[in-house]
Amino acid sequence: MCGIVSYIGNKDAYPIIIKGLKRLEYRGYDSAGICLLKNSLISYKSKGKVKDLEKEFNKKPISSFVGIGHTRWATHGEPNKTNAHPHLSNSKNLAIVHNGIIENYDSIRKLLKKKGYKFYSDTDTEVLINLIEYEQKSENLSLFESVRSALKQVIGAYAIVVMEKDNFNEIVVARKGSPLVIGIENGEYYVASDASPIIEYTKNVVYLNDDEVARINIKSGLQIKTVSNKKVTPFVQELALSIEDIEKGGFDYFMLKEIYEQPKSIRSTLRGRITAQNKIKLAGFRDFEKKILKANRFTIIACGTSWHAGLVASYYFESIARINVDVQYASEFRYRNPVLNENDVVLSITQSGETADTLAAQKLAKSRGAISLAICNVVGSSIARENDGGAYTHAGPEIGVASTKAFTTQLTILLLIALRLGKENSSIRDRDYQRMLIEIQMLPSTLEECLKIDKKIKKISKEFMNSENFLYLGRGMNFPVALEGALKLKEISYIHAEGYPAAEMKHGPIALIDEKMPVVVIATEEEHYTKILSNAQEVKSRGGRIISIVFDADESISSISEHVIKVPKVNKYLSPIISVISLQLLSYHIAVMRGCDVDQPRNLAKSVTVE
Repeated sequence: MCGIVSYIGNKDAYPIIIKGLKRLEYRGYDSAGICLLKNSLISYKSKGKVKDLEKEFNKKPISSFVGIGHTRWATHGEPNKTNAHPHLSNSKNLAIVHNGIIENYDSIRKLLKKKGYKFYSDTDTEVLINLIEYEQKSENLSLFESVRSALKQVIGAYAIVVMEKDNFNEIVVARKGSPLVIGIENGEYYVASDASPIIEYTKNVVYLNDDEVARINIKSGLQIKTVSNKKVTPFVQELALSIEDIEKGGFDYFMLKEIYEQPKSIRSTLRGRITAQNKIKLAGFRDFEKKILKANRFTIIACGTSWHAGLVASYYFESIARINVDVQYASEFRYRNPVLNENDVVLSITQSGETADTLAAQKLAKSRGAISLAICNVVGSSIARENDGGAYTHAGPEIGVASTKAFTTQLTILLLIALRLGKENSSIRDRDYQRMLIEIQMLPSTLEECLKIDKKIKKISKEFMNSENFLYLGRGMNFPVALEGALKLKEISYIHAEGYPAAEMKHGPIALIDEKMPVVVIATEEEHYTKILSNAQEVKSRGGRIISIVFDADESISSISEHVIKVPKVNKYLSPIISVISLQLLSYHIAVMRGCDVDQPRNLAKSVTVE
């Protein structure tokens, strides 16, 4: 949640920061602000999006070689100009931008009030910058040491950048539980919540770890210490990212671009992972295969779309590798006080690698001695650095808030893992294993065929754009796909939608069906075909409007459907990947037709870095 961009060097800071904030706006867009250092700390703030901040700046523009910027997803305090970041200390000598939540802000606020401090916003961030100022004044500390001293007293999560009046050479940054990356190039420094604002200027980056505080000084360089005062040697990495990866490339929205990128993304996911001898190569899981097969308990933890991928994976692991799998919401997992030990395996699934709930659940698993593995898209992310092993999806940057290519690449990796374990466990016949590998390698081409029906889906979308409710039905591995389809529609079009196992419709949801209710029936799994045909007939007999997703030779369900979306026939394990493309396009077109901002839906942010 929220996006930070900061710069210190020999260039004009404003153009760099404002461009970076636009690239990070998917992380939050309730309000935005910039603070620049001239003769004093000069801040510009606005409610709304970064384009509104530009208007504020253009009323009275200045140039500066150092500045901090922020785009906000509100936690403490409503989205307005007063609560927007940056926040200044009472003396106006210090300014801060902050991602995260300070959990004990109220007690600190009360303490500072007794010391004479006044507060003008509802934010925990204003409390933090005044605590830093208090430490600086009362102990006569440098900016760096005052930040470090203040953070010792803080409970919660944070990524912060602090600047000081009259200190043109230095900014101080710190993180705990919220990502922060520092870019370095020829005596210039760039700070951001992720690499997208930095890649245009440098590929040399340092990822801060939890409880680290960094002094960035254009004369003396980069110095890092832990909050507890232990020196840390900066580790410079090279970004594997290009500027083209974070541009729209001619598409109207990032979401549509990312839907169309899925054939390419899955090719990247598969690259180097299936050998010429038809063996699956997953280096990050190699040392853990036998432990997974012998685990007392195998648990998948995830949130949102990644949780749906985990549900599909449970079918993969149980059916192919004969491994019992428990799938949990990461946000609930650790509050159950789960029984875990060294013979258990916990697999985290996350696109960003920074999801706060998933990170916290993973840390709990590790603290209990469980083996911690992860499926992640972002190289260098927190979860990738902190687990025992795992695999990157290599989907490329996903900018649209509604996840698309992350889901299909996660399923691809999870299927490869299940097949590799099934082979190791002798629970899959060799001919089935070989046939599956052939189909998986054909998957990118198959997805390209799925995208060719986009125009038909757009036509269907026009008919249902004003619907108030949707019902999605699926069986087996397509039940999680029904959940995912409903989530996509809710996220970006604001239409109420629910996904159900088709057989559960009779246990309540059937009462909702009338001539106004669109019902999406996902019937791309032959094993359950006759059952879901019966469910579709139950919908039809009650006047429901059926939109069916079926294989291209289908006749029975097609004959009772108002609209039919036909996709290429594939193995049942690939059907979730094939089916979901149509659901993504359906939700996309409906949202656009309703005038919704597809890439930045209301109240949502891409990377949920607070609980």
